[in-house]
Order: sequence, then C-alpha cells, then structure tokens
Amino acid sequence: MTKLKMGIIGVGGIAQQRHIPAFLQLQEKIELIAVHDVNESRAREVAEEYGIEHVVTDYHEMFRYVDAVTICTPNKYHAEISIAALDAGVHVLCEKPMAMTTKEAEAMVEAAERTGKVLAIAYHYRHMKESQAAKRAMVTGEVGAPLVTRVQALRRRKVPGWGVFTNKDLQGGGSLIDYGCHLLDLSLWLLDGPKPVEVMGKTYNQLSKQPNQINEWGTFDHETFEVDDHVTSYITFADGSSLLFECSWAANIQEDVSHVSLSGTVGGLNVFPYELYQTKGNALVTTRADQIIDEDDPDIPQAENFIDACLGEAELVVKPEEALRVTRIIEAIYESSQTGKSVRLNERGGRQ
Repeated sequence: MTKLKMGIIGVGGIAQQRHIPAFLQLQEKIELIAVHDVNESRAREVAEEYGIEHVVTDYHEMFRYVDAVTICTPNKYHAEISIAALDAGVHVLCEKPMAMTTKEAEAMVEAAERTGKVLAIAYHYRHMKESQAAKRAMVTGEVGAPLVTRVQALRRRKVPGWGVFTNKDLQGGGSLIDYGCHLLDLSLWLLDGPKPVEVMGKTYNQLSKQPNQINEWGTFDHETFEVDDHVTSYITFADGSSLLFECSWAANIQEDVSHVSLSGTVGGLNVFPYELYQTKGNALVTTRADQIIDEDDPDIPQAENFIDACLGEAELVVKPEEALRVTRIIEAIYESSQTGKSVRLNERGGRQ
C-alpha cells in the first residue's frame, strides 16, 4: 500500500497534542518524515521523541521530502505557507482558522484549484460523533427547513495565556478567530452552507483589560491585551433563517458552554449532548445520544479523512471553500463591531 509522506510545520502544542498522535495511529497509511519550527531546538526535540527523520530550518526545504504537510503555525502564516506548499505540489492540512483575512483565504482556495492539490482546514468539531449524528438528522429531513440556529462557545475565565493567542498581529483576533470559529463552522455545515446576507456583530475585551485577573489557563498581561475576549453576533441568510452566535474566553458564567441547537419546520436538535426533538402522532419524542452513538476522538477521523483524500480515496469533510465562508463571516463580525453597522454580503459572500 502507498504511504503518504507527511511533514509538520510548527511543532507546538496543537501539533504534539492533536496531529502527531493521530498520525502515529495511522502508520499503515502515513509516514511522518519531517518537521520544521522557528524554534529549531524544539523541532529537534520533537523529531527525536517521535523518530522523525528530517529537521529542516527552512520550510521550503521540506517540500523535497513530503507529499503533504500539516501547518500548525500562528494564523499570520497560514496563507503564505499553504500557498507555497500547494505550488510545490504538496497537499495541505492547515490548522484553523483558514487565514487572517478573506483575501488570504481566497488566495488559498485559488492555489488549491490551480494546482489540483488537496487543501483541508482542521475544523475537527465536524468529526465528532455528535456532529455526525446531527448532520445525518439534517440530511434525512428530520428537522425540516432550518429557522433559527443558536450557537454558544463560552469559557469561564480561560484566556489561553501561553503561546501567541493574545497577539493580534500574529493571530488576527481572539476568542472569535480562535475558538468561536469551530462552532460557527459546525453550525454552517449543519445548515448546508446557506448564503449569509447580513451580519451584525459586537466584540469586547473589557474583562481581560482589568487588573488582578483570575484565569485558569495561564497568565497574560492585561495592559497589552488587544484581542476580543467576548463576541456576540446575529447573522441572517438568504433562505430567511437566522443564527444567534456568542463566544468568549472569559465569560462570567457558572461553567463552560459548547452549545449548537437548531429549530426547524419539522423538528429540532441539540448537538452537545446530541438530542433530536420531534412530534410523532400526539406525542413529543426525544432521541438521545446514548441511543445512537458512542464516544469517539475526532482527531483520528480528521487525520484519516485528509490522508484518504490525498490518496484519492475519499472526499474531504471540510472543503476549503466552506472554510472560506467561515472566514468571510468572521471578518464581517469584526467589521460590524468596528463600524457599529451591519455588514451586507452579496451572493459570493463579499461586501455589497
């Protein structure tokens, strides 16, 4: 069997906690052969720990050895490295978000189309068992036409105090572009990609600008905190449906919330935990997760789907044009907050 030769660009936490362990469980299909990081000593430590042959000091050099790369760098470099890899004939799995801006994301899609190489974005929430069950319910019509979608991605006092998460120049934003993007992508996928026509958004960072922070995920400098720690938005679509969206790194709430629910013309569903709400005869019927699905780690199916797509054996679960749609909405939310006005979008997702 042909094995895919894989390189990792950026060997920080997400690479070591998510991607490398997943690939190592799929060694019948893939061979990890190269790593790169701006911190060369860290790259060498990771290579030694996982038995990876090549450590390169210039990521372009990696393209000589590999069929595909996984990009785990700060957001600022996603587009640059993805396009360089695609143009070198190398498939790409890029960490979320796709890019910092719509223009960058569009350039990535164009590069994938031009080269015919696979470009996947790591929105791993789609691969969760609950999400897969929810998608089946939507596809089979058990919810009917969507009317209202409610999304909350809320953490109680968990600003990531490590790495560059609060660096706007390197990341482009905070809670929205880092965490909220996951559930925004998931909800748009469940809705089958409706065309957004208007976005109203508001971002905040007052909580994290206060001194004497209580934060469960490391320390950060409140005086230089420059990204959003809380975001609200209201999105309307061309089909008449709407989406209420909220995310936060530092909410003053009782406990963390990951919530996606949809109300449709026939039924409704909640994703976490999975429940399907329907009427049958004269009864209200609820189907719960433990009746249809088991717990599972989304990292393995995400990695396997990318590998199989590169080998021509599967269709991508997360297509680049779908990830581009998420970036367009994120950019519109930020723009709406900055201008204090709603952002109208045309059929391509651009500004009217």
